[in-house]
Amino acid sequence: MTVGAYTVIFDDDRRVLLCHRRDFDAWNLPGGGVEEGESPWDAAIREAREEVCLDIEIIRLTGLYWKPQKRDLVFNFEGRVVGGVPATSDEADAVGYFAMDSLPANTAPLQVERIRDALAGGPPVLRTQTGAGIRELFRATPAAT
Repeated sequence: MTVGAYTVIFDDDRRVLLCHRRDFDAWNLPGGGVEEGESPWDAAIREAREEVCLDIEIIRLTGLYWKPQKRDLVFNFEGRVVGGVPATSDEADAVGYFAMDSLPANTAPLQVERIRDALAGGPPVLRTQTGAGIRELFRATPAAT
């Protein structure tokens, strides 16, 4: 089993921060795998720094997602920016805030569901997510360099 940690970061207008991957043509939430000995919330903070050059604090857990096909357990947090300005990195070639009704078409549906859950507020959701992930959906279309 693998464990992932992602963060939904909203601006003052409740637009969500997404980053465009360098390895293929897809937008996603900042996040990734939890390293050995690392807590999921520390992984989310590290991934935001690595991918979008932001220092964040975790506000709350918005959901816990089980992806049975890959045996992935994904922690999804809401974070608040405490330092830095969104910027590109070794992992992301573009970064931007998007309104929920204006998300890029090449954002994986599983991540869109996690953004909706975070926007809804309330207690964390516990959800099984099935269907293709970002790698399966967008692998065939390499990102422009």
